[in-house]
Amino acid sequence: MSAPPVEHYDPWAGATARRDAYRRLLNSGGRVAFAGCIGVALLALALLLGNIVSEAFGLVATVDERDRDGLVEGRAFTELSREDLARLLRQELSAGGLTRLEEERPLEERSLDDLRALVLARIVEPDVVGVWPLHESLLRRDAITAEVAAEEPGARLEFRSWLNWQFLTSPMASEPLEAGIRTAILGTLWVVSIAVLVAVPLGVAAAIYLEEFARNTRTTRLLRACITNLAGVPSIIYGMLGLVVFVRWGEALTGGRSILAAALALALLLLPIVIINAQEAIRAVPRSVREASMALGASPLYTVWHIVLPAARPGILTGTILAMSQAIGETAVLIAVGAATFIAFDPSGPHSAFTVLPIQIFNWTLRPQEEFRHLAAAAILVLLALLLSLNAVAIALRARLRGE
Repeated sequence: MSAPPVEHYDPWAGATARRDAYRRLLNSGGRVAFAGCIGVALLALALLLGNIVSEAFGLVATVDERDRDGLVEGRAFTELSREDLARLLRQELSAGGLTRLEEERPLEERSLDDLRALVLARIVEPDVVGVWPLHESLLRRDAITAEVAAEEPGARLEFRSWLNWQFLTSPMASEPLEAGIRTAILGTLWVVSIAVLVAVPLGVAAAIYLEEFARNTRTTRLLRACITNLAGVPSIIYGMLGLVVFVRWGEALTGGRSILAAALALALLLLPIVIINAQEAIRAVPRSVREASMALGASPLYTVWHIVLPAARPGILTGTILAMSQAIGETAVLIAVGAATFIAFDPSGPHSAFTVLPIQIFNWTLRPQEEFRHLAAAAILVLLALLLSLNAVAIALRARLRGE
């Protein structure tokens, strides 16, 4: 008979098993904690978006200064044609007010809904006496109707979407039912476009120099460290720098507190972000690709322009997306440079006065009237849609460059 196998005693087996069990416990606990954090973040985001959407829609109670159904004898307001509405505007408005309307757009070229909105705003002049968010409008409709009938017998109760075509195409106004964000949208597009056009070429050029041509000296290392630190500088510092350099010293070039001065100040804020992301994208291109190109006789400049940059374009575009996203929501820099909180005319060029959507939203949230809070919620939805649209275009371009 063969002897039974000898079992060897391992003094570390128990400790190893306990250590493995502890690691598994930590891993499972980490996964649970991570899932919990993600769930809390998603819940908070859903509550925030739900509150914004609820504020952008709801019931509105208004009292008309003039009876809208008595403007034309024997005819209801909804039955009036475009010719009737245009005739009312010509009869009731002052010569100066009518001229401004005609200069903006002739009455004959306006749609029926546009003419109705003008008649309501300029002739009927409804005054808001009560507003309710969407959730209250749906759950307490009967109670709200009874409340309005008891407190304001002549009031008109209607369901209103504060986010509508008139809101998007109208300039700013002191009356909430007439106020729009056209001026703020145009100002945002002007400022962000110029800032990106300035920051991206300069940032990519700086990244190419630092990664491909600059020697690894103490000065270069110091420069890289400074760029990394500049990405964390508070934005108000860039605003104060822009106020001194572009508004005061460069007033002859920028026109003072203008779109151009704000865009250049914003470009300073975006430059470190673009440079850092472009450096990472260029560094990710394998060294062997460069060596193969130069082994075939290509110059370093040709290699960078025709080999390295095409391979790094998706990463560079990612940095551009991040910079553009920050530029759209930036406020501190633009307030310091001199963005207006109320402006009733559209920007006509880089030297025009301006405002942007975040500043307009902030201004409306400070107003004491409750209806301006609903306007701010509608403007937030527009800002989010604008941000997501621009990012979607940039992501689609990045995917196309990658060949996906």
